[in-house]
Order: sequence, then C-alpha cells, then structure tokens
Amino acid sequence: MNPKGNIKLLKIALYAIGIMFIVAVPAMMMVIWPSGWSWTPAQPEYEQMIMGIYITLGVFLIRAGKDPLAHASLIWFTVWSSIVHGGIMLVQAIIDETEHANMLGDIPALFLVALVLWYLMPTADTST
Repeated sequence: MNPKGNIKLLKIALYAIGIMFIVAVPAMMMVIWPSGWSWTPAQPEYEQMIMGIYITLGVFLIRAGKDPLAHASLIWFTVWSSIVHGGIMLVQAIIDETEHANMLGDIPALFLVALVLWYLMPTADTST
C-alpha cells in the first residue's frame, strides 16, 4: 500500500485493467490461449458467466478511472475479489493436474491486477 498513492498512475491502471477485462479476458479464454484461461473439460456456461462479470467490471473500472478516490470501494473490491478468485483457482489447479496451465495464465493475472491496484491505491487522504 502506497501512503500517498499516485492518482495519475492509478487512473492509467484502471483504464488499462478495464480494457483488459473487456477485450483480453474474452480473447484469451476463447481464442488466444484457452488452456491457460479455461477449465477442462470445457464449460461454456461458466466461461460466458465469467466473461459477463469481467466485461461488466471492466466497464466500471474505466468509469472509476475518471475519479478513483470516489470509487475506492469498487477498486478495493477488485483487489480483494482478484486475490480470492486467484487463491481459489490456485488451490484447485494444484489439486487437479488438468488445470496446471492456469498457474501460468489467469491465476498470475488475477494476482497482478490485485497487486497493481493495491500498490497504487492511496491509504491516506490525498485530496488535501
């Protein structure tokens, strides 16, 4: 956690992560590298649900990029839900050897999103 934060970098990160959630998540799951982003056997209903959630979150992260401090709860939700999601997936991938490819795909991506936003979020009131 950065005591002062860097609002300019946080805005850039929110736009980039938002766009990534809208464009990259569906592209990675469906086209580019499905084995590192999807579960085996294929579960199209699950994939559609996850894509819908992440596309929606991406839109709201882009909106939060305009005024991050006013959207702190959404940003912290993204941090903690990414940690929880990545942690659950990590345990599942360790237990189920058919899911090991996720350890090089979506699991580190989730932790990276959480780490970047956590680091850039100010922990003290920087508006004064």
